Amino acid sequence: MSKEDFTKCCKNCLVRQFNDLNTLNKEELKLVSKAKITKIIKKGETLFKEGEKLNGVFCIRHGVSKLSQLSSNGREQIIKLATKGEVIGQRSIIIEETINLKATALSDMEVCFIPKDNVIIPLKSNPKFTMQVLKTMISDLKDSNRVILSLSQKNVKQRIAQTLLYLDNNYGVDDGGYLNLNLSREDLASIVGTAIESCIRNVSALKKEGFIKITGKKMAILDKKILVRFIDDF
Repeated sequence: MSKEDFTKCCKNCLVRQFNDLNTLNKEELKLVSKAKITKIIKKGETLFKEGEKLNGVFCIRHGVSKLSQLSSNGREQIIKLATKGEVIGQRSIIIEETINLKATALSDMEVCFIPKDNVIIPLKSNPKFTMQVLKTMISDLKDSNRVILSLSQKNVKQRIAQTLLYLDNNYGVDDGGYLNLNLSREDLASIVGTAIESCIRNVSALKKEGFIKITGKKMAILDKKILVRFIDDF
């Protein structure tokens, strides 16, 4: 077995320490390793579309995906950003419904596709795995409720600032202090729930007021403590 094959074997994969697969036993992990398919997804490509019937789940080894949904007026709303260590598509296969989200790569990604049976069978036989999956689904629901609350209580500029702070805290910055994950203005608008024109206007306002700096498409937070105070100032 090559070094690359060894690290991609589920029982040796560091990624599984961060997701529900860490509760599978050795035999279950062997079956997952044999059945999974590793895929390279280029930036901008789709993992799955809204309305599809999934035959498995995706475990993210590298990269970031946006999970989005079309609103009643046809506008895309980003529900979540999924990154290394996360498993996406679980809810759809567990309740046996078509997926209600679209997953698109925001960066080049490496994912492992795990067939449905390798999730459903341990769900029925491994209580630890079942409990962990339930905890993840409840956590996702809490995050969704938090987003809804934020949208209702904060203005557009505060929501943009909060999103930039989230990107800084979760994906880090480069040597120049710029966000490692830079969203397009369209994606940023989709996350905060506003029109692109409004997003561009408010990003410019944050720059003018000294909260952020912008170089080309790259953005950086100038003072996180001051930005936090601005976000919390209702």
